[in-house]
Amino acid sequence: MRKLKMNRANQFAKLTELISEVENINGATCVLYWDQNTYMPAQGVAGRGRQIATLGKIAHEKMTSSEVGRLLDDLTQYEEELPYSSFESSFLRCVRRNYNRSLKIPGQFISDMLTHQSVCYDAWIKAKEENNFKLVQPLLEKTLEYSKKYADFFEYKHIADPLIEDSDFGFTTETVQKIFSDLRQELVPFVKGVLLNKTPDDSCLRKNYPISLQEQFSKKIIEKLGYDFNRGRLDTTHHPFMITFSHGDVRITTRYQENFLTESIFSTIHETGHAFYEMGCDVSLDGTPLFGGTSSGVHESQSRLWENIVGRSYAFWEYFYPFLQSEFPEQLNSVSLKEFYLAINKVSANLIRTDADELTYNLHVMIRFQLELEMLEGKLKVKDLPEAWNAYYLKDLGLKVPSDSLGCLQDTHWYGSLIGGQFQGYTLGNIMSAQFYEAAEKAIPNLSSQFKEGHFSPLKNWLEQNLHKYGKKFKGLEVLKRATQKDLTIEPYMNYLRKKFPIK
Repeated sequence: MRKLKMNRANQFAKLTELISEVENINGATCVLYWDQNTYMPAQGVAGRGRQIATLGKIAHEKMTSSEVGRLLDDLTQYEEELPYSSFESSFLRCVRRNYNRSLKIPGQFISDMLTHQSVCYDAWIKAKEENNFKLVQPLLEKTLEYSKKYADFFEYKHIADPLIEDSDFGFTTETVQKIFSDLRQELVPFVKGVLLNKTPDDSCLRKNYPISLQEQFSKKIIEKLGYDFNRGRLDTTHHPFMITFSHGDVRITTRYQENFLTESIFSTIHETGHAFYEMGCDVSLDGTPLFGGTSSGVHESQSRLWENIVGRSYAFWEYFYPFLQSEFPEQLNSVSLKEFYLAINKVSANLIRTDADELTYNLHVMIRFQLELEMLEGKLKVKDLPEAWNAYYLKDLGLKVPSDSLGCLQDTHWYGSLIGGQFQGYTLGNIMSAQFYEAAEKAIPNLSSQFKEGHFSPLKNWLEQNLHKYGKKFKGLEVLKRATQKDLTIEPYMNYLRKKFPIK
């Protein structure tokens, strides 16, 4: 018996060694991706595409090797004997799932797809700058082909299911549609009621704010929130994102508008919320597939929690607003805290998802989710995407879209990845954010009142202990239930919105 246990230990150690190589290759790929989206020269696209494709193919070959398969088979009984929450059990569950999914996808397909994505992303940047969808249309048509072929490697009830499963394991097209339907039923009449209220004046946000000073203030905010610059950095990009190379290297990016102050502030806080999740993972998970956020929805719950529930709260700005006024005295000294608070929480129909208020934001997500389904189902051709996009914005938000740059070219997702499974996580995250925060409020007395004193560590520490430290050991819905003692429900989210935006 002792010899058998030793064999299992040796087998497990060998498996972790093999999978660590895959994770290291994936980490190196992330470095190349970060560079491409920040500082890479424009002429580097072709070479970068080849490099990323090569690494992706090598990682896929290592992940699907016969040795990994044999070790997983040999460790099946061992896995069944382990406690569900143990590192070993979680590791084997995760690797087995990754192996089984990867085994269905040819390595050459991975290489070709990654090469294409690098080229398409670069074309998207040019198309957006020139407001010319036709520049990227042929490439996006090819992306749709890759997306359909990818889905066809798996069994599914709906063609979007495999793509959704990649980012939000445990959800399907049907379950997402049900959640969206329930939320829309509650949200749409509520939004209409709020829009009847007197609209706050947000002109104070649209003065001239030098970008260098915005950069200083954004760094001041996230340092105070607890972002560790010894383990990360803040850079600029076309579309803000967070990316992780290791436990000791978690980077964020943002973007600035000289004549719109809150673009950078809330984008930076948003990405910091993502970074907190990664930085809060237990260091013992580093270099394994268990490191990092467990799903798109749970990850978004953290960014939206810090951006909106915390970052747009009155208590938050009771602390930070004097610092902001001292940074921009000419622009803000005559603007009261209440006026500023109402401005940053103004509810109005907006063309841009990332600039949308908390109430209308989910309508942006639902439009994108529906367009994904229609393209995958063959009901919508890529060439007709701008027209379909504009029609939805007119129908759901009452807005005429004046350009493709402000329309179907505004988000990077379809142009740098696949079509399908890209957007549902944002609304799932909004719903989960309120559920996590509700649980934190029950656990921490006078939580929000601590913000006005500049105390954010109690919330950050609670999230680390109840969510972040587990990484991918548990599925998204499991983590939610463990932390909140509830299954996913829209009730805390709607309660939060109704309290914050009372209808007069």
